[in-house]
Amino acid sequence: MSHESVIAHASRIVVKVGSSLVTNEGRGLDRAAVAAWAEQIAALRGLGKQVVLVSSGAVAEGMARLGWPRRPKNMHQLQAAAAVGQMGLVQAYETAFAAHGLPTAQILLTHEDLSDRERYLNARTTLVTLLELGVVPIVNENDTVVTDEIRFGDNDTLGALVTNLVEATALVILTDQRGLYAADPRKHPDAEFVAHATAGDPALEAMAGGAGSNVGTGGMLTKIIAAKRAAGSGAHTIIASGREPELLVRLAEGESIGTSLHARVAPLSARKRWLVDHLRLRGRLVLDDGAARALTVDGKSLLAIGVTAVEGDFERGDVVACHDSEGRELARGLINYSAADARRIQRQPSSRFAEILGSSNEPELMHRDNLVVLRPQAPA
Repeated sequence: MSHESVIAHASRIVVKVGSSLVTNEGRGLDRAAVAAWAEQIAALRGLGKQVVLVSSGAVAEGMARLGWPRRPKNMHQLQAAAAVGQMGLVQAYETAFAAHGLPTAQILLTHEDLSDRERYLNARTTLVTLLELGVVPIVNENDTVVTDEIRFGDNDTLGALVTNLVEATALVILTDQRGLYAADPRKHPDAEFVAHATAGDPALEAMAGGAGSNVGTGGMLTKIIAAKRAAGSGAHTIIASGREPELLVRLAEGESIGTSLHARVAPLSARKRWLVDHLRLRGRLVLDDGAARALTVDGKSLLAIGVTAVEGDFERGDVVACHDSEGRELARGLINYSAADARRIQRQPSSRFAEILGSSNEPELMHRDNLVVLRPQAPA
């Protein structure tokens, strides 16, 4: 599949812009760059495409306004920087898009917003309604309230989650690199450039380097993983340099720029995509080989008799991972019993649940309609 089919035929696109681009390597908001992206997105809107912009930069802009040369590690300082910087970031985008007659909306999200099913659906409804009203949503992580336990960690991940949330067909990640190389081009100038690949290919993660900036938190690896996550809903990803002139318009015209990572799976249902997008799981179950095959090969529900270990502290309705005996995650889903009850009924047939627990809610630990398989086959 070419770049043309990714962008030219996409009706809904998520564009993610990194901190170093928005803030000119941390020196403060690059208003000329912001204006250029607004102009390009306006052009995409003119082609009938809906666009969601996921923008980093609040913390970096706050650092510049506060005179801090390095990104702080203290969470409260990060939150303060985000609060200061968010003012300038939103104002810059609002002004730039208004020049093209486009209204904008600010959407601040935390992982907690997306891990709760009701809040997930509310966020989705709001974003889709804004798009239908002709508004350009500007999405950022709500850095003023996040903690280590609930933060996305980088806006590449947030970009993928938003792609899945609004069922976009393409994710464009704008970075300060040309795209993906077989090795870090800063250390290996002769590294081969990767123009096309399949999202989720393990070889991509092996060749991706770590974070290379003290401004943002994302390196190429986070972009590879984000593409893999977006591919779970059938979305294709392009990683390209945000400094390429007229990049978005040229992509829409079919020009090949950057690295194109294609999804090879059919889109997941909205409910199962929500399960996949959980970044923080409440616990895990270890399955024997029979239960692993039942889930991944036969498409069956998970029965307690096939569970060899229960880990974590979770309640009924939480999202829990299912691992094989070698520690590989096979699936995840909504658990029908608390951790305490699951430990009491593990390795037991469903017919004994009422005897052991005093009552029986469901015959399965997880029903197949409430779980998503992450590996297509269990080990032999």
